[in-house]
Amino acid sequence: MPEPIKAGETAPDFELDDHNDKPVHLADFRGKKVLLSFHPLAWTGVCSRQMKSLEKNYGAFKKLNTVAFGVNVDSTPSKKAWAKDLGLKKTRLLADFWPHGAVAEKYGIFREKDGFSERANILLDEEGKVIFSKVYDIGELPDIDEILDLIRRKYEPPGEPGRGE
Repeated sequence: MPEPIKAGETAPDFELDDHNDKPVHLADFRGKKVLLSFHPLAWTGVCSRQMKSLEKNYGAFKKLNTVAFGVNVDSTPSKKAWAKDLGLKKTRLLADFWPHGAVAEKYGIFREKDGFSERANILLDEEGKVIFSKVYDIGELPDIDEILDLIRRKYEPPGEPGRGE
């Protein structure tokens, strides 16, 4: 497997459909920080908790000029049903379905033998450069506070807490 993308590298551009069949072009989010929260498979426990944590912290991300996306290899119809089941109203789930896992492959986190991505959080700055990249054990729930705290430390002016809905 290739090495996961590292901090300092330019994030490969992509366009994927979200769970509502709306295209998401990464380059359109320049001027905002972007969290790509990769998860192996929809409809599984840890992946569900990972996506719910993005939804729960939507307001905090927004205050920090950050957009968080859930990304995996499931199809758009599956992701739409899953988002509804999870009660996601704001978080967009991106389908890296076809070519299967192509975006995960570009980011060096596609598990060829399994047919899905690693569990990973990749945070981009406003210019599309990677500022944080971490691969987690498949069964490990990523700590969303790790990402929020990093953004606050690096980008938030003193005395302006970014917590909130």
